[in-house]
Amino acid sequence: MSKPLVTILIPNYKTPEITRICLRLLRKHTDMSKVHIIAIDNDSGDDSLDYLRSLDWIELIERPNDESESPSESHSKALDDALARVTTPYVLSIHTDTFVRDPNWLEFLLDQIQRDENIAGVGSWKLEVKPMYKRILKQLEHWWQSVYFPIVGKGYGKLEGKGDNFNYLRSHCALYRTDLLHEHKLSFWDHDRAGRMMHKKLVDLGYEMKFIPSETLIKYVVHLNHATMFLNNEFGISKKNVDKGMQRMQKIFHDLKATEILADTSLDG
Repeated sequence: MSKPLVTILIPNYKTPEITRICLRLLRKHTDMSKVHIIAIDNDSGDDSLDYLRSLDWIELIERPNDESESPSESHSKALDDALARVTTPYVLSIHTDTFVRDPNWLEFLLDQIQRDENIAGVGSWKLEVKPMYKRILKQLEHWWQSVYFPIVGKGYGKLEGKGDNFNYLRSHCALYRTDLLHEHKLSFWDHDRAGRMMHKKLVDLGYEMKFIPSETLIKYVVHLNHATMFLNNEFGISKKNVDKGMQRMQKIFHDLKATEILADTSLDG
């Protein structure tokens, strides 16, 4: 049997339904001989953890609760706990609310990173596609602010993609060359958002970090975005944002035929 090419890291925290959908879609659309899957549970203590424990085709890491950690820190350190075990040539981080939708998804990502040895990582900044008119308006606003802010002495302020507010490969779908992460002792947690400083350090070392346009990547994977936050009251998300999140989830579930996936227990092995 050939050795896996990619290790897939999946942090989990209290999302029983979407955890099932995520893992089942992953298994349905992936050549399992090419991957090793490590799920990392952040002390969920619920049905999602029971579900992960029931799967014999994943490796499970169970992290104890640490009340001193922020949600971002817990998520990042979960990825780092798994990264320390990775020996495959490539490592991919996804979330439980990242859903695979095409059987060629892994080959597509591998093709992107293997095009040039100087490419250290591939993925996306925001995996969403807004209507054309909104994208045009956003581009015009961004152009105007990039001109106006420096003139009035604000530098680039908090302008997205500029200065300290640079874009980086987000952990909802980011594929890296494992040897570079180990060689340079890089980690997802670096007193910042997951993977942000790791991205910057790889760029500073002279490597290319390739952003795949959302319009292209979304053909292969879809990201629900902030599902853990709006599905758990403990994070204090406003009712307005919870309602928006639930609407997004219902639409994505419909597109993915999630009801059928939840009913298909054969995908659990």
